Amino acid sequence: MQTFSYRKIFLLGFGFFGVSVIWATYNAYVPLMLDGKFGLTAWWVGVFMVLDNIAALLIQPAVGAWSDRLQTPMGRRLPFILAGAPVGAVLFGFLPVISILPLFVVCAMGLLISMAFWRTPVVALMPDITPSAYRSQANGIINFMGGLGSVISFAVGSMLYARNPNYTFWFGSGLVVVSSALVLLFIREPKVLDEKEQEKLPDILTSISMVFKEEEKSAARILLAIFFWFLSYNAIEAFFTLYGVNHLGLVEADSAFQLTYISLVFLIFALPSGYIGARFGRRRTIMTGIVVMGISILTLYFVPAGLLSAKISQITKSAGLYPLSLILMIAGFAWALININSLPMVVDMTDDVRIGTYTGLYYFASTLAAIAGPVLFGGVVGLSSNNYNLMMLLSPIFLILAWVMMLGVRRGEVKKRIG
Repeated sequence: MQTFSYRKIFLLGFGFFGVSVIWATYNAYVPLMLDGKFGLTAWWVGVFMVLDNIAALLIQPAVGAWSDRLQTPMGRRLPFILAGAPVGAVLFGFLPVISILPLFVVCAMGLLISMAFWRTPVVALMPDITPSAYRSQANGIINFMGGLGSVISFAVGSMLYARNPNYTFWFGSGLVVVSSALVLLFIREPKVLDEKEQEKLPDILTSISMVFKEEEKSAARILLAIFFWFLSYNAIEAFFTLYGVNHLGLVEADSAFQLTYISLVFLIFALPSGYIGARFGRRRTIMTGIVVMGISILTLYFVPAGLLSAKISQITKSAGLYPLSLILMIAGFAWALININSLPMVVDMTDDVRIGTYTGLYYFASTLAAIAGPVLFGGVVGLSSNNYNLMMLLSPIFLILAWVMMLGVRRGEVKKRIG
């Protein structure tokens, strides 16, 4: 029988910590490199920022389903971490020193493939070792660790970037090696209850088809909602540093640092959001978060740039606190309500044997959004003569669509224990 252990969940959280370190740094600084070092337009930056996500779309869901069927002495999930994390750390360290665009593309794709190879298995480990009643709280801990990785990446990384951009990436590589090693050393997987049933599990394409053919559409609806809210969030994240520089007039390091605020508040409310979801219901909590986040982002569109960037105080030598920062904090709280409770809803729509598959479906929806978002938003910015503020008008539209999808979700709350 599964038992809930804070110690085990915090140790497992180092896996998501490593993933978040990589992608927080990647999303904050790679667009600046593409714009400054390689001279790409906003549309081409958007295209580049989805190349890695196309690979993730093909790899992460399939790896999740594969991990459900895998049988090794280490377990179903840990072999993927052992194979993927070291390769990802090495390739990430090479990114800032490459000055030839085709080689940069190859290195970035290799990075994504290696990271995608272990992201789904490390996240699937959470419900593997956690009873249904505690999965929102456990996901809060996991995302707390992921938020901590993002905060460290933005805060420390921005200071290192001001000295030498290479240091930011090398710092991230080191953190990934340490964090993945902790997971491999201290986490032990539970045994699969039914190995014969495990061998009969369908592949990812069959699983997707089965979900959308179900008479009761809760699983399909929440996957569509996940697609819409990640479409909204990821597109803004991919272009936020350029929004800060071009629309608000912030310097590069300061613009990147602003993402610290949304990540910091997400970090603070990651654990409480899990308890809120368990207490008031995951669906209700998510829908509240969608409304608050939509209002926050829409506020950025209507408030004049000069007011958003009016400095309240100096936080570090290269970054400040602005009204923009306060609005991002509210968005960070809302994003915690949404993000912490969504994965537990998805995996509690299936049985324990297929947790990896449904985790893969979660990443299928979110990665598909990460592909469509930057291309769509980058295209709009390009057609509007680089008006980056339009992102803050488009984003709430997709949050409205996510809210509508959640209206029809009827499953995914805590499972009742039998016996």
